[in-house]
Amino acid sequence: MKKWRGLLSLLFCILFISLLSGCGASGSSAEKQSESNKKILKLGTSADYAPFEYMDTAKGDEVIGFDIDLANMIAKELGYEVQVVDMDFNGLIPALQSGKVDFVLASMTPTPERKKSVDFSDVYYVAKNMIVTKKENGLKTMEDLKGKTVGVQTASIQEGEAKKLAKTIDMKLESRNRIPELIQEIQAGRFDAAIIENTVAKGYIKNSGGKLMGTTMQTSEQEAGSAIAFPKGSKLTDKFNQVLQEKMKNGEVDKLIKKWFDQQ
Repeated sequence: MKKWRGLLSLLFCILFISLLSGCGASGSSAEKQSESNKKILKLGTSADYAPFEYMDTAKGDEVIGFDIDLANMIAKELGYEVQVVDMDFNGLIPALQSGKVDFVLASMTPTPERKKSVDFSDVYYVAKNMIVTKKENGLKTMEDLKGKTVGVQTASIQEGEAKKLAKTIDMKLESRNRIPELIQEIQAGRFDAAIIENTVAKGYIKNSGGKLMGTTMQTSEQEAGSAIAFPKGSKLTDKFNQVLQEKMKNGEVDKLIKKWFDQQ
């Protein structure tokens, strides 16, 4: 009888431990399911455009900048988390159209041509374009670009502006995918100048050791404004726009501008 009692006790202990283990496994499974159900939005950007979006390689490979902070601020308000997808600028709209990303924040100007392919939020920032060149070149006006080789970023608003300018000023245009490539071409003497957004250009000029200079070009606000891009018909457009307007009115966007652009 004692043997049976001992056996029963052993079986009871095994059953009890199994039940505890089962409870633990159930909790773990629930946590994983909760994690997998988080609402994540994929943000498309081109991380070569400091201070809007870039990588500080001295600190790691995380994409940071004004646009990234703005995306996180709006998404958090709406209950989303943001996953950044870095790519060349000219691949951003195709990525939206194919569903690879949910929205784009990359200092993108809502031109009539782009509006045919994607939807845009209201403009959140207005900048101007700048002619960047070596100081020794002495190029200070648009007329000075006559007979020169001028670089622009592929598919950028600056490329469009340069093409318009080339109709009245005889100059050779060259396109590159990334802003650092334009700067390298200027420094190597292959480009006489490049047309770059002034906020971005100031950072490269500051870090050039006095070798580069820039002249701001006159550009209309409509041509220079930056907005958030979404796939056509996306429900996110109105939601993001509502929060964006709130953040612009209460000064939170201005705080981000001061944080990122005062460094330039």
